[in-house]
Amino acid sequence: MEEEEGSSPELRERKKSSCPENEQIALQTLPEKTRDISTMKRSPKYILFQRFAKLFLGCLAAVTSGMMYALYLSTYHERRFWFSSRQELEREITFQGDSAIYYSFYKEMLKAPSFERGVYELTHNNKTVSLKTINAVQQMTLYPELIASVLYQATGSEEVIEPVYFYIGIVFGLQGIYVTALFVTSWVMSGTWLAGMLTVAWFIINRVDTTRIEYSIPLRENWALPYFACQVAALTGYLKNNINTSVERFCYLLVSASTYTFMMMWEYSHYLLFLQAISLFLLDSFSLMQADKVHEVYKIYLLSLFLGYLLQFENPALLVSPLLSLVASLMLAKCLQLNVKKGTRIARMMKVMYFYLIFTLTVMLNVIMKMFVPHKENGHMLKFLEAKFGLNMTKNFTMNWLLCQESLQAPSQDFFLRLTQSSLLPFYILVLIICLFSVIQVIFRRINGKPLKEIVTLEDGRIGERPEIVYHVIHTILLGSLAMVLEGMKYLWTPYVCMLAAFGVCSPELWMTLFKWLRLRAVHPIFLALILSMAVPTIIGFSLWKEFFPRIMTELSELQEFYDPDTVELMTWIKRQAPVAAVFAGSPQLMGVIKLCTGWMVTNLPLYNDEDLLKRNENIYQIYSKRSAEDIYKILTSYKANYLIVEDAICNEVGTMRGCRVKDLLDIANGHVVCEEGDSFTYSKYGRFCHEIKINYSPYVNYFTRVYWNRSYFVYKINTVISFQS
Repeated sequence: MEEEEGSSPELRERKKSSCPENEQIALQTLPEKTRDISTMKRSPKYILFQRFAKLFLGCLAAVTSGMMYALYLSTYHERRFWFSSRQELEREITFQGDSAIYYSFYKEMLKAPSFERGVYELTHNNKTVSLKTINAVQQMTLYPELIASVLYQATGSEEVIEPVYFYIGIVFGLQGIYVTALFVTSWVMSGTWLAGMLTVAWFIINRVDTTRIEYSIPLRENWALPYFACQVAALTGYLKNNINTSVERFCYLLVSASTYTFMMMWEYSHYLLFLQAISLFLLDSFSLMQADKVHEVYKIYLLSLFLGYLLQFENPALLVSPLLSLVASLMLAKCLQLNVKKGTRIARMMKVMYFYLIFTLTVMLNVIMKMFVPHKENGHMLKFLEAKFGLNMTKNFTMNWLLCQESLQAPSQDFFLRLTQSSLLPFYILVLIICLFSVIQVIFRRINGKPLKEIVTLEDGRIGERPEIVYHVIHTILLGSLAMVLEGMKYLWTPYVCMLAAFGVCSPELWMTLFKWLRLRAVHPIFLALILSMAVPTIIGFSLWKEFFPRIMTELSELQEFYDPDTVELMTWIKRQAPVAAVFAGSPQLMGVIKLCTGWMVTNLPLYNDEDLLKRNENIYQIYSKRSAEDIYKILTSYKANYLIVEDAICNEVGTMRGCRVKDLLDIANGHVVCEEGDSFTYSKYGRFCHEIKINYSPYVNYFTRVYWNRSYFVYKINTVISFQS
């Protein structure tokens, strides 16, 4: 009914075009109930009540959607892991890889005698990685763990809830905020909260492609993206034309707070904000919105970068970020931009020069900053991109290992098939095409010097003149382009696919824009647009309910089990038998679990934003290569390792893509195999270390002594005194 209500002012305006100007303005702001017009004109209290009721119901629906999604995640997590019925050790094992590291530091903060002492120990941490003191807060972006530990102790939750439930509860709550923010964004764009409901439905149905919360709860993106969604929702409201001053001020403050918080929660946040800045730059360059608003957002970026740099221990990554270089270039070129917003031929040439100037300034500033600011941040990312796009062929283990990761490969056909089966992709493409062509039309009109209409009515059929729509079109194209190259980027793109598709099918303006192009005569276009904006989402909603709701309920009713007794036995043995000062070496994923479950020191970690840790991972992985016992012994003792853990799953790995097994990548890096047509092997006089060490013959028994084993793990003590007796 909301779509019918929201469109009645335009219908009345068309029928009574002779009414005075003040009455037309009033008509555009009337509530949606198509009752007696004269009564509505004479009842401002009734109008105010209608507006309040619509706002209240929409907010209630948005908050309810977020709460239900958070409850769904909690229930699904409990059903999947039997979390409440497990011991603490079994619960902690469910945190895999880098997630285990993040949660381990949360535990350390709770054990610290005071918050100040806990922060100091994390910023001067020498109990995690052997022979290395790290600032864990800066390097691993542990601000979420600091906040969670403070909240847990400040609220007196120790006697009410266990730490692990409090931690995952915060993350699930943030996911509820994430969904609520997407709901509000779609609502603000379309004018009806029916679009928000459809956004939430598509988000949950396609959750395999919208979020990684099911697989890894403590990931930085699960903490950060809800704040980015709030920022996008506030920015959408801020970009709208003719909004109330108080609303504009509120949106501005929310954009400021959420931008800074987002930057503090994720080390890669400034790259995503860089894409957003490009969208705003293009929006401003074609004079599609007020320039003052865009430059206010630029100031928010600069302030957030400045505060982030200070509070992240003078993080050099923020100084050399492309976001800072772009925003600084745009601010410097602001005066020149004012002279190119004309419709003359010279102005068009100047606009081309303006784009060239911005590009040149951005690159130049970034190069200068990297020359004068010492940094080692993300240097491996450039090498990866070179290898990804075939600019540099390499045998380097780390680069090839990254290229083999599923999240860093192109998306599979299954991804597009899933989006199509839920009807999301077809409607997204339809909405994107209509909005994109409308935006292009508006851009050409602006280039030719034609002004924009201050108030775009439904009858105009110009959805591309709304600045918030233009921003989302550009932004989703940028994110989608990256998602077509890197599958991991789909978790940034797909949520906004849900939002944009839902907005489009629920927006009468979009349908009216299409009908204006088709020059529809048989049926009144406004009437048909209103009908379709209600009928299409309703049909989609019923079809989704019929097909996917039973599946979701089945998932919640099925009891699954995370069963890993071998890892539980290994952790139990380490806690009971290994010395407290022992240092363990093995695969980085296993080392993260050992650090969390036992607290023992390890040689390496599953973190990939530090070149030294990447090098350590490569060296420790040599236990699965064709190297001699002496070589492996020297590598392990160089990191002061006392115990070595060999995983049978890696040593006998057979299930992954050809050429992407760890042992294959090591053979390529070490020159033990040449990857060409019909792989040709080079000579190595040593067998694979992880196989040979299990046979217990010299010289392996001289360097290593097996002290524990089960079906999955073999633990060897690294001898300090070497005996060469056979």
